[in-house]
Amino acid sequence: MLRELRLSDAATLFTLLTDEQVARFISPPPTSPEGYERFIEWAIGARPKGRYICFGVVPDGLTEPVGIFQLRKMPGGSNVAEWGFVIGYSFWGTGLFPEAARLLLEFAFDVMGVYRLEARASVPNGRGQGALAKVGAFHEVRMRESFTRNGQRFDQVMWSILADEWRQCRRDRQDRQPDQSAEHDRKGHARR
Repeated sequence: MLRELRLSDAATLFTLLTDEQVARFISPPPTSPEGYERFIEWAIGARPKGRYICFGVVPDGLTEPVGIFQLRKMPGGSNVAEWGFVIGYSFWGTGLFPEAARLLLEFAFDVMGVYRLEARASVPNGRGQGALAKVGAFHEVRMRESFTRNGQRFDQVMWSILADEWRQCRRDRQDRQPDQSAEHDRKGHARR
């Protein structure tokens, strides 16, 4: 579901992520497939330095990404990172975001050793705000006129997720899952 970007992803990402519905709440995306190729080359080159990674979001049954998740570690040996995400409009509301976010959070906390993960979403971006809340992010602060798009200034909300809190929420969700073995016999038939 998450994989590193490939140069061959540029045309698909350009088509899906420059749609006005998608691009209206993000920093301006590259304006051509060649621009996406340059971005992908840069992202691939930045990964070995350990400060930045960008994954393509590839739904089951597809081979090309329909969005991206980015993770940038803050400078100075910090264990704080910032993440961002964008998914093509036709994949909104499909359940793709929560699963991709779970994978990114596991990578950030368990592989990169991040303790605090931050995200920003412009106030009018209700879907982005809701997506962050859904994965357990905490609404911290409103940052006045901190994002400019097409000459218009927007307030943003800073969201955070702490590794310990996220792990506890994950354990709590697992504890709430019904015991599948109690509901099925040895052959997998539902008990009545």
